[in-house]
Amino acid sequence: MAVNEWINGYLEAILDSKSSNIEDSSGVNLRERGHFNPTKYFVEEVVTGVDETDLHRTWIKVVATRNTRERSSRLENMCWRIWHLTRKKKQLEWEDLQRIAKRRLEREQGRSDVREDMSEDLSEGEKVDILGDLESPPKTYQHTASDIWAEDKKEKKLYIILIRYHFNLLGMFIRTSIYYKYWFYKNLDAILIPIKYVVELARALARTPGVYRVDLFTRQVSSPEVDWSYGEPTEMLTTNSEDADDDVGESSGAYIIRIPFGPRDKYLRKELLWPHIQEFVDGALAHILNMSTVLGEQIGGGHPIWPYVIHGHYADAGDSAAILSGALNVPMVLTGHSLGRNKLEQLLKQGRQSKEDINSTYKIMKRIEAEELSLDAAELVITSTRQEIDEQWGLYDGFDVKLEKVLRARARHGVNCHGRFMPRMAVIPPGMDFSNVIQEANEADGDLSLTNTEGSSPKAVPAIWSEVMQFLTNPHKPMILALSRPDPKKNITTLLKAFGEYEMSAGNASVLTTVLKLVDKYDLYGQVAFPKHHKQNDVPEIYRLAAKTKNLWHECQKNGWKNIHLFSWPEHCCTYLTRVASCRMRHPMWKTDTPADEMPREESLNDSLRDVQDTSLFLSIDADRSSINESLDGGADIQDQVKRLMSKMKKPGSTEIVGEINNNASNKYPNLRKRQRLIIIAVDCYDNNGDPEKTMISMIQETFKAIKLDAQMEKVTGVAISTAMPLSELMDLLKSGKIKANEFDAMVCGSGSEVYYPGTYEEGGELYPDPDYATHVEYRWGSDGLKKTICKLMNTVEGEDAKSGKPSKQIEEDVKSSNSHCLSYLIKNVKTAKKVDDLRQKFRMRGLRCHVMYCRNSTRMQVIPLLASRAQALSQTTSVMVNRYFFVRWRLNVANMYVVLGETGDTDYEEMISGTHKTVIIKGVVKKGSEELLRSSGSYLKEDIVPGESPLIVYVNGTTAEEMANALKKVSKCDA
Repeated sequence: MAVNEWINGYLEAILDSKSSNIEDSSGVNLRERGHFNPTKYFVEEVVTGVDETDLHRTWIKVVATRNTRERSSRLENMCWRIWHLTRKKKQLEWEDLQRIAKRRLEREQGRSDVREDMSEDLSEGEKVDILGDLESPPKTYQHTASDIWAEDKKEKKLYIILIRYHFNLLGMFIRTSIYYKYWFYKNLDAILIPIKYVVELARALARTPGVYRVDLFTRQVSSPEVDWSYGEPTEMLTTNSEDADDDVGESSGAYIIRIPFGPRDKYLRKELLWPHIQEFVDGALAHILNMSTVLGEQIGGGHPIWPYVIHGHYADAGDSAAILSGALNVPMVLTGHSLGRNKLEQLLKQGRQSKEDINSTYKIMKRIEAEELSLDAAELVITSTRQEIDEQWGLYDGFDVKLEKVLRARARHGVNCHGRFMPRMAVIPPGMDFSNVIQEANEADGDLSLTNTEGSSPKAVPAIWSEVMQFLTNPHKPMILALSRPDPKKNITTLLKAFGEYEMSAGNASVLTTVLKLVDKYDLYGQVAFPKHHKQNDVPEIYRLAAKTKNLWHECQKNGWKNIHLFSWPEHCCTYLTRVASCRMRHPMWKTDTPADEMPREESLNDSLRDVQDTSLFLSIDADRSSINESLDGGADIQDQVKRLMSKMKKPGSTEIVGEINNNASNKYPNLRKRQRLIIIAVDCYDNNGDPEKTMISMIQETFKAIKLDAQMEKVTGVAISTAMPLSELMDLLKSGKIKANEFDAMVCGSGSEVYYPGTYEEGGELYPDPDYATHVEYRWGSDGLKKTICKLMNTVEGEDAKSGKPSKQIEEDVKSSNSHCLSYLIKNVKTAKKVDDLRQKFRMRGLRCHVMYCRNSTRMQVIPLLASRAQALSQTTSVMVNRYFFVRWRLNVANMYVVLGETGDTDYEEMISGTHKTVIIKGVVKKGSEELLRSSGSYLKEDIVPGESPLIVYVNGTTAEEMANALKKVSKCDA
């Protein structure tokens, strides 16, 4: 076909290695850069826009038209390979359609199950009421000052946490190689716009009445590769003193707080940071605890001021926010910005990479799981448009628009949802700064000519107008304005096609290249303007330019000035806070039973902060860098503030730090208030029946012996045990080894569903359940709905029973191992058991939020609350020093926690490795675990969440006391 003649020209030019000088869209020579690949270049530049049949015809033509100047066989081979590539693309598209159809079927099945389960407890009147709610049009949210942020809210002193990991890109841009500078330049808008949004949000929130302090958490990096400022632990964004008339206190305002995690000395791209998320959480908790105490001193009457909300931006920060929200028991808000499932769908549609290749490059499956986990924990998800809700979040297991409406309607009528939950979605357009937008009289604009000509208005034409005008032959025509960066998501090409087809024309390729081709193809010269770049302060002028060409502008301008405030930052923040206030508000309810005169060493609070490089010690200093430098030259104000902060933190008898004393329980948990170091035994040694092996007993005994080898540390070292067994089986195991329960400081049972503390000898070694833990893990726990769903999912028609059509009973309830927060089941055939990620998906599709795991050598399946996994219980236990819940009881540093594991274990094994605690892995102890039931093919991998090499992880070849002691001593010298 004649239309494909240019393909041959492309091929011949590419194959001519001597004369070819291939450049990319920015003019960079690909050969000189050393990244040129002819086939890849041809595919990217040609194949995406050419039909398969055309390519085939081109190949036939090449073969048939050989002459004395025979075309190179390489040309023939390349055409053949390209044709097959396009066929592969078709195949991938077909597989994608099948996957989408399967997913749609699963979602419909989930909705059907929910309707069936929840319709049983509705009266006919309730069904009519709820149906009416679902059919009624959505209510328009009224933006008025009275209902957005009421006067009583303005008297509050709120502490808000924002999390956004990647602020360190500009320093990389400054000091990196030419190639990466080129990459940064191409993607600068995509990088800066989200960063600018989060920073401006922090500033605007801090200026909002009722908000006292906003902390924006990010990663700290101290490296010559990045700007020095990214190694600073604290950076002030704004103070409240400029905007408030009352006494605002010394720690108010907005701050960037940089938490060290991952390698301290180099920048890592986001895909490589997943294994270090837990380290960030530990450091963030340390800061939050300290700041809550300081704010309590200043404005809380001695009671800690806990975060009002924790807001995660993007998948990685959402993952962290979910863990922090669970540990602190405060609401979580999520903004996804760009979503993993949406990106995966787009990449698969391109047909250039398989799902495996995409996952290898982008760690996309871990990103998607982090977004799903964020949906599990979030009270509210904020989007910019309705399209994000329907077409992007609608791709996720954890959100269903229809089911969310049903659950909301039931909740409104006080009808039980059986533990099912869908996060609320709210469309809040990003705020804008209108300080550069000057309202001018219509007459003045009318006097402003579009071009500077002789005799025209003396008022100068903005420079950006002149740049636009050079493209247009008739600038007085009504203008269609498209203002964005050249990103495929902005759909500029569709606009050009629509405009071109209206003018009788057509075109092809990607973004800017496509724009140029379409302009040429449609002969739109003089009708399309595309300046190379524009500045932020040019934007108002660009809009005014477009405004000068529409007859309706005067009316639109009038309405615009009337409603422009609805999109300002103050309005955004008021709407934001109103939406947050409508969430189910939670806050820590921890109580201490530690009398003030029995508090441990006074320096432990400060020790807990050293692992985050004294981050929090800088946080009450209201000064920018210049004022800090001045203080170092002799100023005393800042040093005085630090001394005041330290004096508050060091008072061992301070009632403000200790909080209220629970005198009725002052004799409980006596060991916990004396420990400086804690060893947690979490080795999963089970036989084929799921019974504990004798190796577990010997390991426990050798651990106690190892502690006694160091007489100095024996008195300050405690031991806890964490297991999937119920308390009764654990006690039987300990008795068989003649180990007394009160030798432990804590017992975590039922895969983290229960926590017990042994009493003293005088109390007969009685075990006390944690009084707050059961209440804490109750959050979003729906045992009734889960029981019904598990029965349907696990008892299916498979195998031999499929012939008879009778369901195969794959599980049986394990009553002995179950409790109010743990549903335990015996697995009859491990080969037919569904994988954890498959079950998790199906639970989420039905609005059920929980942790599901296989344990005890794959003989049991246990389902526990979202906040009750062993890792979460460990987090509650190990965050003793960063969470008031255990901080006032133990005062134990995270770095002084030691988790003892085998080489494998239950399916929650991986979650217990990463973090700032130390991990001791004993080889050869656990013969077989349950990890084979964790993932199906195509899921994220172990290396995506577990650090490959870490000084905090040490391996031991034996289980003797001496070997254990040496391992503990070795890892104790390592810092996070």
